[in-house]
Amino acid sequence: MKKLDIIIPHENLVDVNRILHKHGVGGMSFYDIKGRGRAKQEPVSVGRGVMTYVPEFGYRTKIEVVVSDALAKSIIADVLKLLGTGSSAIGKIFVYDVKEAYDLGTKEEGDSAL
Repeated sequence: MKKLDIIIPHENLVDVNRILHKHGVGGMSFYDIKGRGRAKQEPVSVGRGVMTYVPEFGYRTKIEVVVSDALAKSIIADVLKLLGTGSSAIGKIFVYDVKEAYDLGTKEEGDSAL
């Protein structure tokens, strides 16, 4: 099993959710996050528009999902196809190995717990 952390602009959340539904992913979690990376932040007007500043931190949405090994590559390919612009400012996908998973209600284990 693989855990995918997908960091994207919030506007793309619905599109990535469609991809996950297309692949039969049962559940996901998402969070609004703040941070900094390679993205150039746009100047923001403050006060009455007299002053501007460039914020150091940007806003993104982080999606966390655990999927079978077989699904991980195809989900990643679809997200890259959808959001791949050639710019590092769009977001990232991090992939982690998950050794075990358990469903608390049914007591299923492994891929069947997903």
